[in-house]
Amino acid sequence: MLLKLFWMTLKIGLMSFGGGYSMVPWIGSEVVDRYGWLTESRFTEMVSLSGLAPGPMATNIAIAVGYEQAGLTGAIVAALGMILPSFLIIAAIGVLYVKIRGSKRLQSSLYGLRSVVTGLIIYSALMLARANGMFELTGWFAWSQLIIFLGSLAALMFFRKHPVVVMIISGLVGIALYA
Repeated sequence: MLLKLFWMTLKIGLMSFGGGYSMVPWIGSEVVDRYGWLTESRFTEMVSLSGLAPGPMATNIAIAVGYEQAGLTGAIVAALGMILPSFLIIAAIGVLYVKIRGSKRLQSSLYGLRSVVTGLIIYSALMLARANGMFELTGWFAWSQLIIFLGSLAALMFFRKHPVVVMIISGLVGIALYA
């Protein structure tokens, strides 16, 4: 179990680009579909809680999955698997970047990756929305989730409110509506 957990997180950590939210679909497909360690609902809960915790999103999810599967040892193994590739890659890139930072090919490839990362983040958002029933607007629960989502989006995009403030207010609204 620990070896599978380490290999899964190492592979994701090695091949991930664009931050934690872009890795959510891959982590979900591994832990829900491939290994069956979590239900889609439980994975969605972990993603939500991991987004609230400080630190990198994907690492937080991996730690939560590792802890649920194998306790503290599983959390440590998952964290090492996620962090080790980034550490080694950044160390190597740091040495190489000094030599090739003016390269047009490097700049072009990084520019091209932006679109892919944006697509992965949007896909993650849609996957989480589907898992929470936001596309099935039947009943008060689904409509209230949609209202909280739209209010949060408006607060972030149009009123430029800090994400922490939006999360706190959304959490309080959720408590008021569902408690």
